[in-house]
Amino acid sequence: MNWGLIAAMVLLASSCSEFFDINESPNSPDKVPPSIMMSTSLAASAFANSNELNRFASTIMSVTAGAGGEPAAYDRYNISSANFTNQWRFEIYNGALINYELLIEDANERGSSAYAGISKIMKAYTFALATDVWGDIPYSEALKAGDNTQPRLDSQRDIYLGTENIQSLFSMIKEGLEDLEKGEGLVPGQDDLYYRGNISQWKKAGESLLLKLANTISYVEPDQAKIIINEVLERDNFIKENRDNLSMEFGRSAGSRSPIYEWTNVTLFKDNLIISSRFVDLLQRKNDPRLPIFVTRPNGNYVTIDNGLIGPRPQPVSSWSRFSSYVTGESGEGPSRLLTAAQVYFILAEAVIQLGIEGEAESYFQIGIRRSMEEAGVSGEEITSYFAEYPEEVSLNGNTEENLEKILTQKYIALYGNGLEQWNDYRRTGYPRLEQHQNAVGVDGTRPVRAVYVDDELARNPNFSIIQPNVRVWWDID
Repeated sequence: MNWGLIAAMVLLASSCSEFFDINESPNSPDKVPPSIMMSTSLAASAFANSNELNRFASTIMSVTAGAGGEPAAYDRYNISSANFTNQWRFEIYNGALINYELLIEDANERGSSAYAGISKIMKAYTFALATDVWGDIPYSEALKAGDNTQPRLDSQRDIYLGTENIQSLFSMIKEGLEDLEKGEGLVPGQDDLYYRGNISQWKKAGESLLLKLANTISYVEPDQAKIIINEVLERDNFIKENRDNLSMEFGRSAGSRSPIYEWTNVTLFKDNLIISSRFVDLLQRKNDPRLPIFVTRPNGNYVTIDNGLIGPRPQPVSSWSRFSSYVTGESGEGPSRLLTAAQVYFILAEAVIQLGIEGEAESYFQIGIRRSMEEAGVSGEEITSYFAEYPEEVSLNGNTEENLEKILTQKYIALYGNGLEQWNDYRRTGYPRLEQHQNAVGVDGTRPVRAVYVDDELARNPNFSIIQPNVRVWWDID
């Protein structure tokens, strides 16, 4: 696998000032091999999850703290339409989404149900990522070559649930799963950067994505969420083990490494970010064995700062606590964890309590903790000892809200390195309980609950207007 080529294609899209508009497709797409399009789109989705949006979300979610530059602004809740243009244009719409659309067209022509199915599942994942960040977005009229250069914005509700004329995200995933069942035509191999062509694992990923999206809308559409979750449980083919996680390993050389590795260890901006004292304090209070695995301590101590701090930073910077190799990889390989077994089990635990799904919430909860600790490399013996020594941390013995807080707090810890999912859960539920940052500014001094539409779209498409970051998205009713 030519990792340099794949990363270069994604990075090219992230740095060029002129690339493909949302509604323009590459010239002669039939000449681009599906294997290249598959690699490029999957890499772009991983970039979108792990790159600048993640740096922003991890900071406002009190996992990291801004020591300078843009993270210092994020840390004080200061964002604007000047942020995230590259992520919107080049990683999401003109990176992942346009390539998934082309792949689906190509797969239909070639009769390749595997390429079509994977592309539909990941197209739904990437659209969900975008609407969760920005709310209403171009969806049903996006990705149509040359037809409409000023696509309308579909409401987030219509994107999730669909209408007579708009396919829902759930329908898109189910259609992808149906394609995977057909087993027709060409099957991906090494160009499938997540599962190397293992269709059985892709089916589990698709079912688990249904769970994730149902969980996202569970407070605003509880009946619909319950139906979808029960359907997935009945089929019983979701991600249960870490080996089936939807994740991508990057390369180990310059130009192919994980974006988190780059902005933690390599770039000129690496000293703009440090681990938050609040995250370290949380894990220390819980005596959590994942802390020394998650967070570096170059001089033997955790060197952190509080969120929103104005003033001198700890010196030397070489002593700072940062994301460990659990997130970055030893040499930049990551992985980028998009959807994990731990995440799935916490979703199920929450669904039992909040939606009344049949099952044992505590059992799901404990499996979620175990899967997270296993993924981090905590030994089975250490996990058993932790459960025995700290039963209060792994038991659901309170009222509904107390149990939900426990589940969402443990999920927050397990999602370390995936700030977007931590932010989604916090907006939905208000958990974990996070204090406001010091010296907060922004619109009204509160933690942002959406990103602002980017300048490019505000300038060229009259369907966009400025919506401030304190305006909740549709599914956020907490």
